Amino acid sequence: MDDPQLLRYARHILLDELGIEGQERLLGSRVLIVGAGGLGSPAAFYLASAGVGKIILADDDVVELSNLQRQILHTTARLGWPKAESGRQMLAELNPEVQVQACVIRLADEQLHDLVAQVDLVLDCTDNFVTRHAINRACVAHGKPLVSGAAIRFDGQISVFDPRDANAPCYHCLFPERDGASELSCATTGVLAPLVGIIGSMQAVEAIKVLTGVGSPLVGRLLCLDARSMQWSEVKFRRDPACLVCGTRP
Repeated sequence: MDDPQLLRYARHILLDELGIEGQERLLGSRVLIVGAGGLGSPAAFYLASAGVGKIILADDDVVELSNLQRQILHTTARLGWPKAESGRQMLAELNPEVQVQACVIRLADEQLHDLVAQVDLVLDCTDNFVTRHAINRACVAHGKPLVSGAAIRFDGQISVFDPRDANAPCYHCLFPERDGASELSCATTGVLAPLVGIIGSMQAVEAIKVLTGVGSPLVGRLLCLDARSMQWSEVKFRRDPACLVCGTRP
């Protein structure tokens, strides 16, 4: 690291568990963030400010006025912009050293697998089960850790899935994919703005922990937040040997 980098990341370097070695790992890391909305915004902000070397930001949507209540990557001046491009510009202003690649596409299987194969870690910041399960399948196939977050109304949750650990469960073990499963949407039920900030920031924390080897990631643990009472609860779960996604994993 050069002198400006030592100054920029000084507060990380002061952490005994992280130090220069951990910061250098972040500088050499590549992360895919799927979704540049409520969860992806704070997650991308903190990973860029933390010095993750390359961030791929994938989202096929455009910035709308109703997004600005919670999606802090975007501004009123960028209404109508693709969210991935808006996010790329914001992150470039925050930390020009970070390489940000904007993917203005809805990731299909082949494209998703190509991007997952290129990175060290994936953040699922999406809002629908179909995409979540597709991301999980790609991460299991390529052996890449996945940090998954969700938020709706006043309720949030976060967990980490790491297929590099033979005993670790995948997203399908926790939430089996079912045809016709109903799901809630922020567009129809609403979401508390700071809630996505809390969960998205925690996704960034878990990503940094996995990338640097610091602490104990939320593998096999689902943290749930009820923002009405500001109470956390934890659900522990195990790998399902009969899981259709990871059950046959070596």
